[in-house]
Amino acid sequence: MKKILRLSFLIMLLFTLAACSSSSKSEEAKLSSDSSVAMDSGRAGMVEKPEASFDNNAKQDEVTPTDLDAPNQMVIYQADLQLRVKKFEETLQSIEDHVGKYGGYITESTISKDGVEQVSGSITVRVPQNSFQAFLRDAEGQAAEVLQRRITGTDVTEEYVDLGSRLKSKRVVEERLTTFMESAVKTEDLLKISADLAAVQEEIETILGRMKFLENQTSLSTVHISLYENKVIVPNLEDGDLNTWDKTKKQFMKSTNMLLAGISGLVVFLLGNLPILIILIVAGLAIYFYIKKISARNRNE
Repeated sequence: MKKILRLSFLIMLLFTLAACSSSSKSEEAKLSSDSSVAMDSGRAGMVEKPEASFDNNAKQDEVTPTDLDAPNQMVIYQADLQLRVKKFEETLQSIEDHVGKYGGYITESTISKDGVEQVSGSITVRVPQNSFQAFLRDAEGQAAEVLQRRITGTDVTEEYVDLGSRLKSKRVVEERLTTFMESAVKTEDLLKISADLAAVQEEIETILGRMKFLENQTSLSTVHISLYENKVIVPNLEDGDLNTWDKTKKQFMKSTNMLLAGISGLVVFLLGNLPILIILIVAGLAIYFYIKKISARNRNE
């Protein structure tokens, strides 16, 4: 009986140990599986993080026009006026005074005279855009008649914004190339980066120059004014007498020249044809005396 109990106890103990061992192995397999999944997840996270970092950098370097401060409307204004004035010099001086009053400057001025009295000319000025219309009103107020008024405007806002975007992009490239140059080791790489940097800087200077030109053209408007003096010339009596005397002298000299030309032509004709004239005279005299002799003989008979 005791042997049966011992045998039963041993069998139960063996089953218990086998069950514990199986449970332990399943837990180890589960732990191993969990750690493998964790490692895979970690690796995936490690791979995805640099990709996310790259995207962030790309977004930081990307430049769009909306990132820039949009300027106000940029328009280049030009005007062309043709004015008929009563007193040319006074009107021209008044226009020059108004140019200085509005803070502008003169770029070109010409004056021409037709005869003694009639005067015309033109002047080209640049005035601040905010005084453009006021200056035109003042200039037209100096005229007896406005012959022509022409105003044109060129919108360069889009071009200016585009230049600003390009400038920002070039600045980013310039900064990168500068960083690469500082970390470059090989001479070949250094020369290549230096050449690229010089090209980018040249493009930046070109863009800046164009932007400054547009800023200057939009901040100052150009006005070209043509002036024509409206004056009627009435010559006085003294001028009329002088004109009559001048005409008399002119006609006298003309008649004298014609007479001298006629005498000169006659002398040239006589001297030039003298041999022929001598032959003709001798022949004529011979015929004359022959006819006279025959006539005398007939009378004697």
